[in-house]
Amino acid sequence: MPSHPAVDTTRPHAPIVHRSTDSSVPHRERPQRRRKFGRERRRVALLLLAPSLVHLVWWIGLPVVATFALAFTDYDILAGTVTFNGLDNFQEIFSDPTWNASIWHTVVFTFFTVPVAMVIAVVLALLLNVKMRGAAWYRTAVFLPHVTATVAIALVWMWMFEPRLGVVNTMLGWIGIDGPVWLADPDWALTAVIVVSIWKGIGIKMLIYLAALQAMPNDVYEAARIDGASQVRQFFSITLPLLKPATFFVLVVSIIDSFQAFDQLYVLTPDGGPGNSTTVMTYEIYRTAFKEFNMGAACAQSVVLFAFLLVLMLISRRLTGKEDDVR
Repeated sequence: MPSHPAVDTTRPHAPIVHRSTDSSVPHRERPQRRRKFGRERRRVALLLLAPSLVHLVWWIGLPVVATFALAFTDYDILAGTVTFNGLDNFQEIFSDPTWNASIWHTVVFTFFTVPVAMVIAVVLALLLNVKMRGAAWYRTAVFLPHVTATVAIALVWMWMFEPRLGVVNTMLGWIGIDGPVWLADPDWALTAVIVVSIWKGIGIKMLIYLAALQAMPNDVYEAARIDGASQVRQFFSITLPLLKPATFFVLVVSIIDSFQAFDQLYVLTPDGGPGNSTTVMTYEIYRTAFKEFNMGAACAQSVVLFAFLLVLMLISRRLTGKEDDVR
């Protein structure tokens, strides 16, 4: 028979630790306690979200629902009466040449403001992404117009566009060009507003692109350089595809901002500009609601503006790729 090793009884043995579950809690009560804990967490989360939810419902949800409802009514705000009139408000606004002109001006304003600002923002982000002395100061200088009050910016640009003493016409005079009366000329007023809007909106777009550039993996560029890819090839084959999520975000936000542009237009060219040349959809909604007190037609115009934004969002979504590319 095999011999067993002798056991040294003189040496102390380590205590044996028995790992066991909480036997005092029955097995069926543990899931109930977890569910109770989950309900308490949800209750606390709802309590913390309650102020934001109340604000969202009261100041955004209810006005949106009311706008869609009042668009089909004749709402006399002075008398306080509401009468259903079907599609009469939509027939009224689309038979108004000023409203139709405002749609065209908004489309032109968006078409020139958004792409030009995005291209300039990409170029500035590439230039400011390199290591150089004072890079933080340059980035701050480019971003500063975005956080400056729009009214203050508009007043400065009004002085710059002054036809006789303004900086713009003075600089044009140096090269022999007689500058126009920018903000008082129906042919140039919208162009002047577009220039101001592009200059003001570059900063935030540049910052988003700069963050996207700094998050790109360096090993991809190292592999491209080893393969002999030039800087131009790296930009079009690596940088632009990797910037697609940022581009989609910037495009959507820029389109929404351009369709909602109001303050700079209102200050630079009051009353819709000379000959309604700068009347956009937002200003026409303001004029219809708060100058003519035609709330039903103003709500119908707001619904049309919402439809335009929805269609443009879908188009931009198709142009910038599928959802899995944005994640």
